[in-house]
This record gives sequence, structure tokens and C-alpha cells, in this order.
Amino acid sequence: MTRPPIICLTPVKNEAWILERFLKAASLWADHIIIADQQSSDDSCAIAANFPKVTLIVNPDTAYDETARQRLLINAARCIAPQSLLIALDADEFLPANLFANPEWRQATMSAPGTVIKFRWANICPDLHHYWLSPAEHPWGFMDDGREHTGRKIHSTRVPAPPNAPTIVLQEVRVLHYQYAEWARMQSKHRWYQCWERTQYPKKRALDIYRLYHHMDRISPCKLHKLPTEWTSSYVDQGIDLLSFPAKDSYWWDEEVLKMFTQYGVKMFRKEAIWDFDWTSTSRHLHGDTAPEIRDPRSLIDKFMHQFLYATQPLAQSIPMKVLQKFFALIRW
Repeated sequence: MTRPPIICLTPVKNEAWILERFLKAASLWADHIIIADQQSSDDSCAIAANFPKVTLIVNPDTAYDETARQRLLINAARCIAPQSLLIALDADEFLPANLFANPEWRQATMSAPGTVIKFRWANICPDLHHYWLSPAEHPWGFMDDGREHTGRKIHSTRVPAPPNAPTIVLQEVRVLHYQYAEWARMQSKHRWYQCWERTQYPKKRALDIYRLYHHMDRISPCKLHKLPTEWTSSYVDQGIDLLSFPAKDSYWWDEEVLKMFTQYGVKMFRKEAIWDFDWTSTSRHLHGDTAPEIRDPRSLIDKFMHQFLYATQPLAQSIPMKVLQKFFALIRW
């Protein structure tokens, strides 16, 4: 039986910090790589154009919409091959370097049409030598059978995942997730996520937004594991640097949040945990010294709640904390 083509689907916006490394790694296991670029202002498009397996397409949307970009990628893949194994990865996600030695991967590549392939994140720590596992598997692979994809604007499934579809859950093949390796970048992204959620879902509880975007804070040491050398060694041997991620002074999400401040006013975001960041300095760095001061709009209660939520983050899933958090609805938190 001949293996169907493997097509990697990756949305991109300003991913030059890691894109070349990602494409070098993905080129080792994918037959085709489709990059959907959404108005990047960095070198992402130029980097993608240097790889022969890459098909670069344009995502014309100005708004953030994961379902729209996923459909764009899937439709582009179907123009290449009507039946293929779709693997949907972001640019900061790598399949392990020892992938081909794993029988799970061979099983996935030879699965029947309509099969969903589930992966689990190995979240790489900033020290680049440890990781923690995400609590659940995610459907990021699909042996395409042509069915339509449905999803959500944010935190959507990336490929079709029908409820009764045959499913392969990969227990050994982890997705190496490098979002947390560059901690300052991740924090910038999560500040934007929190503000975006507030504009899109104004009735959503601030407490729920906090927990969703601070799950990585205060990870228990017992949940940390040593990163196996076999997951990265052959990548490093081939010149794919997974050992250095220098921070920047600011990130494009910071500019987007500043635009939200202008559009909605800072008071709209007073309950979001974004005020440990110097917005005035960032605004003046981007727009000059005459940019106005941006003051912390939080009340004393808001500040207390942010301190409380940070202190109790390791207990967020405990029953007593869930009961206590119901009480906070009475004070509109």
C-alpha cells in the first residue's frame, strides 16, 4: 500500500523568529508545506520562499479568525492532492527528530480516510532542557476524505474532527511546542489574547480569561520532565538551532494592544492581567517620546484579584478553588 502525501498546514503572521527552523524540520517529514501568511511585516514571506516544498498563499483577512484560515489551508492542500494526510502545526511546533523510528507515526501515515490523528504538546521550558505535557490530546492530523471543516474564531480544532471518526491517539510522538521557550514573546501574545477576548466577548468573566492565559505560570516542579535528546539531536546535527531564542524589545502584539486602547479606552481592559507591563515606555518606543502616558486603570479590588489569581494558580483546578471562584461572580469577577 502506497503512503498518501503528507501536507503540513501552517498559518503565519510575523514568525521570522522561528520560521526558518520550523521549515527545515518540517521539510524532513512533509511532502508539501502550505504557508498561509496574514500580512506579515517581518521576513516571514521571504524565508518561506526559500524552501522548495513550500507553497506560499495569502490570507487576506485583517481580522483574527482561525476557522477562516484553516479552511484556506485545507482547500489549498486539496488542490495539491485530493487525498492526503493533513498535519496542522503552528510555526513554533516541531515533530520530534526521531519521528521516523516510531511505529505510531507509520500507523498514522497509513490510516484510513477520515481518521483523526491526535497529538499532545510537550511544552518546552525557557531553559530549553525541560518540558511539561499539556493535559489533553489535540486533533491536529486528519487523513483527508474531503469533508468540510468547521471550527471557531479562536482555539479551534485545526482540521476536520467528526465526533464518531476513527481516531489514533499518539502516545509517544509529541509535538515540541516552543511558544514558552521565548517567554517575553509568549507574554506579549497572551496580553493580546486577553484583550482580544474582552473585545469579542465582553460578558466573559475576567477570572476565566485570567486562568486561560496564565495556565503556564507556576508549573509544579513535579510536572517538569527532562527533554529527551533523541527529540532534538538530529535536528541540531543538521544545523537546526533549537537552543537559542533571543528576546526583543517589543512584539507586534504590543502595537495591536495599543490600538485597542485607542479604540476602546484603557478602562475596558482594567480586569485583564496586562498591567505589569510598561505600556507608556512601549508606546514611546514605537511612536516617539511625545506619545501620551498610559496609566494603570485598575481599582484596588482589581489589583488584589490579580495577585490572588497568581498566588492560587497552582490550585486553579481544585474543587475548593472552583467553589470559591463561583463567589467571585457576585463581585463581577
